[in-house]
Amino acid sequence: MAHKQSRVGITIALDVVLINLSFVLSYIVRYQLQIPYPVEEQYYAPFYPYIPFAALLTLLCLMTYRIEGLYEIRRGRRWLDEVYRLISGTMVSIVLIMAITFFLQPLVYSRGMLVLAGFLIVASLSLERLIQHVIEAGRRRKGIGVDRVLIIGAGELGRAVMRSILADPSLGYRIVGYLDDDPNKGNGSLGRFKGLGSLDKLSDVLSAEKVDEVIVTLPWMYHRKIMQIVDECERHRVRVRVVPDVFQQRLHYLDLESLNGIPLIGPGPARMSSSAFILKRVIDLSVVIITLPLWSLLFLIIGVLIKLDSRGPVLYKQIRVGRNGQEFYIYKFRSMILGADEMKAELEALNEADGPLFKIKDDPRLTRLGRLLRRTSLDELPQVINVLRGEMSLVGPRPGTPDEVAKYEPWQRARISVRPGMTGLWQVSGRSNLPFDEMCLLDIFYIENWSLDLDIRILLQTIPNVILGHGAY
Repeated sequence: MAHKQSRVGITIALDVVLINLSFVLSYIVRYQLQIPYPVEEQYYAPFYPYIPFAALLTLLCLMTYRIEGLYEIRRGRRWLDEVYRLISGTMVSIVLIMAITFFLQPLVYSRGMLVLAGFLIVASLSLERLIQHVIEAGRRRKGIGVDRVLIIGAGELGRAVMRSILADPSLGYRIVGYLDDDPNKGNGSLGRFKGLGSLDKLSDVLSAEKVDEVIVTLPWMYHRKIMQIVDECERHRVRVRVVPDVFQQRLHYLDLESLNGIPLIGPGPARMSSSAFILKRVIDLSVVIITLPLWSLLFLIIGVLIKLDSRGPVLYKQIRVGRNGQEFYIYKFRSMILGADEMKAELEALNEADGPLFKIKDDPRLTRLGRLLRRTSLDELPQVINVLRGEMSLVGPRPGTPDEVAKYEPWQRARISVRPGMTGLWQVSGRSNLPFDEMCLLDIFYIENWSLDLDIRILLQTIPNVILGHGAY
């Protein structure tokens, strides 16, 4: 709590400094540099009459920022959300200043200077917030300021919490494991998340794992058990949160309203609606068509290199499972020697992937050029053909082969409810370094939380991941 209060205090102090620096800079631009047009001599004014304006603007900005919730420490708040709030609060403050000057009619006053001050305030405070986010992300990557979380229950609600934490490291949570009375779950694992036993081991686990927070995801039929868990956490002075078991599988598709402060919760529409599918399709086609000259040039260069490197066709096609289980041929640049598929059974013992996947880091079937294509993911480029044909999207879950999909557990089959993608959330979160269960958790999180903003962020994060080859093999 003390850390949060000091962080808020530092942020407010920085805001005060930057607001006033922006105001001074706007004065220099308008009166000293005389931008955008010269100031007539009779309208020239020194800075000191503007000092009350600067003080009032600072006070108004701090008030509106607090109303906008900018001084509340919330997990997972994104930088763009803070920028929107900064714009809103600053605009309100500038308008209020203009209204005040309209009634008071001061002798020294410049609307243009105030508008410029508003732009500079938004720009400087947005940069300040961006630096804070970068610093905080770096601290959390080093394990500083990260809370150790224990999940109670490994059902659908528990997996929803796990995939939300896994998909957004900025939340500052690290899952130490989970408890479940089902022996198959409590003693099993979901990727790197380990089952730590049944619920009666809660006290021991809280002490042994140095848990900071417990998230309870049990159905409400276990109300008495949930209250016992809450009491146990309070005895250990561990924060506890309970996920409401509302409409069970439709947890992410809720319609929230307020009736004079009384929360009303009802089922809402799925995030991936028909209009969302249409929008994604329009974006896919637009991006592919606009960048067609680039694809064509890369196709030509890589195709020639493959022919010079080894015998065989330039393209490789394989049956994959798409949306709603429909099968299609996926296209890739050939990165292996001829007859590689027939050698798969012989190499089964070398498989390094878990679940139904088959991956070998140093696959002996790869050609010299194929290793480079795999490391940079350039072998995936021909899938723009699948995007044009409507079988795939630019962003989405990776399509599995029929034999892999046949081994999916029931909860994992949600991956095939949308068009598969050339890139996706799991690719920018670790790619082949992630266990299969975590890959599924990330893909399902993407499906449940789809937005245009999420697609753009994944596409932008794909570029450095491809260049650096993180987790690709």
